[in-house]
Amino acid sequence: MDIYLVGGAVRDRLLGLEVKDHDWVVVGATPDEMRARGFKPVGQDFPVFLHPDTGEEYALARTERKSGKGYTGFTFHASPDVTLEDDLIRRDLTINAIAQSEDGRLHDPCGGQQDLKQRVLRHVSPAFVEDPLRVLRVARFYARFAHLGFEVAEETRALMHDLSTGDELDHLTPERVWQECQRALATRSPACFFRLLQQVEALDRVMPGCASLDTDRLQVLIDQLPGMPPHGAERIFALFAWVLTASRSDTEAETQLVALCEQLRIPNRFRDLALKARRYGDGLSRFDQQSGTERLALLKGLDLLRRPETLPDLMAISRAIQPDQPDARLASLQALLAAIKAIDSRALMAQGYQGKALGQALAQHQQQLCADYAD
Repeated sequence: MDIYLVGGAVRDRLLGLEVKDHDWVVVGATPDEMRARGFKPVGQDFPVFLHPDTGEEYALARTERKSGKGYTGFTFHASPDVTLEDDLIRRDLTINAIAQSEDGRLHDPCGGQQDLKQRVLRHVSPAFVEDPLRVLRVARFYARFAHLGFEVAEETRALMHDLSTGDELDHLTPERVWQECQRALATRSPACFFRLLQQVEALDRVMPGCASLDTDRLQVLIDQLPGMPPHGAERIFALFAWVLTASRSDTEAETQLVALCEQLRIPNRFRDLALKARRYGDGLSRFDQQSGTERLALLKGLDLLRRPETLPDLMAISRAIQPDQPDARLASLQALLAAIKAIDSRALMAQGYQGKALGQALAQHQQQLCADYAD
């Protein structure tokens, strides 16, 4: 039995990046031998085991054969006679097909180290086109490594285009599409993910209605977010939604965004933040120009009286879209929300306010605080 560290851990270590996850390939073992050593089986389609102490994944070396449509249409073969090279050459990109043995030696049958040096994302073999998910995976890796100077090899782009213009992408599930998209939103250069999918004619196939997305405008807004990237997937998705619907009315924009979120089964927290930013973002940027009544209505529309913790995200998005807002606005709004929360309803009740009258008194105090607001 030989054990090798593979994939992202080897790649990121060679790039000098932080290694967060370790994946291992086991050559020359059977499932029974793995269980005898205390490994816990978790794989359904092929033998994957969890280490009894670290919980890290150890997969038996395997080969695969295309047997149907989509990314699940494969038959896997795992046995002691499958070699390390057999396992590596079934992978997607050369930079992900490098293994490291326990003594530190690198095994690189596909030229991944050279592609790392040349900053190239290149497919391992023509079998790349058998798995439609690889279109999204390559776009995600491009978004992750574009800031390091990586580019996608032209021959790999061609294969991505072939996959995108066939029917294989139709067999990707909404959940799998969104999983790759969400991971791309959390990279250093998320606009590159959408741009590459556009270039290979995949974006509208996996995200209907998004073919005309202005990725240059999206990148400008992302660059205006505070702090260093990555900026948070929810914030990036809200900016994506803003750019996507920029030419539409509020009603049309909300209809499109709700439909997209339903189709890809996007979590509510992404949808809600995007809708709030689209519906109230302009009002938030002009908060100092509004009356007390308008300000209170805006805070309620954004649900900030109940969920003030969402304000930093909303302000970051608003300032990316309208960057000329005062630096102190976030702190000023947080202070306003704290003051509203501190209104003592018991003191009002002690003054004789009850029922509807109590509600009106609370609203008057809230409105007065909003009227007195200043950045």
